[in-house]
Amino acid sequence: MDSIKWVWQYAKIYKWRIFFALILVIITSALAIVFPLFGGKLVDLVIDQGKTNLLVPILATMYGVVIARIIMRYTYQILFEQIGQNTLYKIREDLYVKLQEMDFSFFNQTRVGDIMARMTGDTDAIRHFVSWVVYTMLENALLFISAVIMMATIDWRLMLALLVVTPLIGYLTTRMSRQARPLFYEIRESFSRLNSMVEENISGNRVVKAFTREGFEIEKFNQHNDDFRQRNIDSANVSRKFLPILDALAGCLAVITLALGGYFVISGQMTLGDLVTFSGVLWMLDMPMRMSGWLINDVQRFIASSFKIRDMLKAETQIPVQSEKSAKDLKGYVAFEDVSFHFPDAPEVAALSHISLKAAPGQTIGILGETGSGKSTLVNLIARFYDPTSGVVKIDGVDARKLHVRELRDHIALVMQDIFLFSDTIEENIAFGVPGADRDEVRKMARIADANRFIEQMPDGYDTIVGERGVGLSGGQKQRISLARALMKDPSILILDDTTSAVDMETETKIQEELDKITTNKTTFIIAHRVSSVKDADEIIIMAHGKIVERGNHESLLAQKGYYYEVYNKQLGNFDLEMGVMDNG
Repeated sequence: MDSIKWVWQYAKIYKWRIFFALILVIITSALAIVFPLFGGKLVDLVIDQGKTNLLVPILATMYGVVIARIIMRYTYQILFEQIGQNTLYKIREDLYVKLQEMDFSFFNQTRVGDIMARMTGDTDAIRHFVSWVVYTMLENALLFISAVIMMATIDWRLMLALLVVTPLIGYLTTRMSRQARPLFYEIRESFSRLNSMVEENISGNRVVKAFTREGFEIEKFNQHNDDFRQRNIDSANVSRKFLPILDALAGCLAVITLALGGYFVISGQMTLGDLVTFSGVLWMLDMPMRMSGWLINDVQRFIASSFKIRDMLKAETQIPVQSEKSAKDLKGYVAFEDVSFHFPDAPEVAALSHISLKAAPGQTIGILGETGSGKSTLVNLIARFYDPTSGVVKIDGVDARKLHVRELRDHIALVMQDIFLFSDTIEENIAFGVPGADRDEVRKMARIADANRFIEQMPDGYDTIVGERGVGLSGGQKQRISLARALMKDPSILILDDTTSAVDMETETKIQEELDKITTNKTTFIIAHRVSSVKDADEIIIMAHGKIVERGNHESLLAQKGYYYEVYNKQLGNFDLEMGVMDNG
């Protein structure tokens, strides 16, 4: 019932259409008895008693009823399909909106294939329930009740003989329902795993080919595919066990009718016309019995799918996203006050431990450290992709948790380590954060990011469509487009996460010179592995195991002769020494 109540919240907006369609279902089901009833009259009155003057009226009534039922049935089927499609549209919309609200923690713990299964297969199972199962169940129930009443008026003894099999049918359908329910949940989970595996393989197809692991991936797919097949076979085995029996019991109705009904006609206890009517109504008893098994399967599929969708819609984000914004303009003061952080799925490991840090507009903070030291996690707290486990991150002196998330992020631009470009034009990718931006402004930011030259050399320039995730572009080209996209926002806080790792030193120098011109009033955080990217920063912090182990400017860190000094010597020490000799010479 919970699933019915839930889907009604989406369908009730069409309650008058539903009411009208249900009235048509009731009328159509009631009219079903007219054809066999008049068929019996035709035998008794026209053929047996010779009242030929009734032939045309009876036939006209029968044909009229058939045409009326066709029109009404077509009408309510269209209405229910429209309602089902509209319900599907709204559920998918709510799912997509929910996805936009969810934070990083949700996506870290939820498979992409699972999300896609809910957006496609599960939602379609609900559409099928609303569009077909609802009226089919009502239709079959009404046909069954109408048939029982009609049969009782003709001969209650024969009716009772037919109804003897119904308790057994009820028992079998109940057992079928109990066995089918867990299997549909297993099918749904297996489909989710299969989806995830295929999505991952397609996204990583270049890696697969580079390592010639096609055979391994095919074998892995076959395992998931075989599991999905086996789950469906298990479900089919349940149907195989019960549906033939249900069909056989339904088929017994015709045998009982002909045998016992024939005896009543021969013994004069029933007219031939009544037997014809009884036989004509038999399908109204037979079809619901045959359909019961299939309808049980569809209902169980609906319940399993609705449970998964409701579970996703009820998922709580750890960082609530408010739709409203204030007109407050953030200047960009950032302060970490004894901040520690643990990922929800690894609470025993400290990703950040007791971080204290301050940055003001116009300042640049460089962040260095080995992979996994917590650099990206640190800047993710600024944009509230996560909230600290303890301590406070303040923006303009206010706890970031008290600011509206969208308002905060409107004043922050990030160039993430994992670069993502949309399957759209280069111009639309750069202007993603500022829809409808002027082409001249797009070009300006592309020039700052040193992307303008290679963009203009492309066949369609800024109108060039980049492939999915920017396939076809080099790593350096994607980085520069991503940087231009961040600069388009003109943010108060600019976060560059390993932005120039894929470009050469000369290009990096040009980009840094251009950035220096436009970041004089911005708070800038630069995560890098190259010393050259951060050596001019106002403060450089060295991170290890989630802690700040060194901090200072370029000169003071060299004097400490720690991690920064070692990295500097490996990367730039010899180069700077050679440059110094040349200058002195």
